[in-house]
Amino acid sequence: MGCYRVQLVAIISFMLLLSNTHGWGDDGHAIVCKIAQARLSTAAAKAVKKLLPKSANNDLASKCSWADSLRVVFPWSSALHFANTPDSVCNYKDTRDCVDKKTGIKGRCVVAAITNYTNQLLEYGSDTKSKYNLTQSLLFLSHFLGDVHQPLHCGFFSDKGGNEINVRWYRRKQNLHHVWDASIIETEVERFYDDIEDFVDAIQRNITKVWADEVEEWESCSNDDISCPTIYATESAKDACKWAYKDATEGSVLEDEYFLSRYPIVNLRLAQGGVRLAATLNRIFDTQFAVSM
Repeated sequence: MGCYRVQLVAIISFMLLLSNTHGWGDDGHAIVCKIAQARLSTAAAKAVKKLLPKSANNDLASKCSWADSLRVVFPWSSALHFANTPDSVCNYKDTRDCVDKKTGIKGRCVVAAITNYTNQLLEYGSDTKSKYNLTQSLLFLSHFLGDVHQPLHCGFFSDKGGNEINVRWYRRKQNLHHVWDASIIETEVERFYDDIEDFVDAIQRNITKVWADEVEEWESCSNDDISCPTIYATESAKDACKWAYKDATEGSVLEDEYFLSRYPIVNLRLAQGGVRLAATLNRIFDTQFAVSM
């Protein structure tokens, strides 16, 4: 895991000042982070505010797609966004799937990245200065917890999580991964909501009402772990088979039948991602607060 400790120096400081490009896609990541920030404990909210760059104006969502901007500059980071599996196995296994397929380096996948950046953030508030850039750790963790909840970030290796399956989203040419990253969300907002903020409000209402009885289970981690990315990746791998790939072969035209049956899954994964990001940050920073006390 030490391979992630790269001194990104001035270029990262510069990139932190940039606004996000529009493109989870950018909207999906922003939704996850908006849901999460609204659920932070007092201690976690204080820590997040302190770690965010000033340009964020204490808005985690504004920097939630930052990690995507690094893929070209730092190719080693590309593998950290995915945990792809063999075709049609519909489950995730650490020993089999957490590997950079280009280099063969094990322990490079979104699951390991979440664990890595969680562990880095545990140094927040310690008496000795951390050897990590904890602002970067926060932004990586926030982004990767979004990624692991997008089913095609745990899709099949053979088609790179749907990136190599070309379809039509109504009349537009897309690849299947982009459909799940952005197109379903965009179409839902266009049809049913005034804007993205209205969409976020609707998901937050569903968290407190429709899914209220499930939230505690979403938040919990087995064996008192801080984060449980293996569980989240397993869920996504199952959803990839059941929902994303089904009826979406090369050249398919995906229209209302696909959209209307899939957008509830997207909404659920966005909600779970936001709730679990908040729960993870609360455990990280509340633990440190208790230790300091």
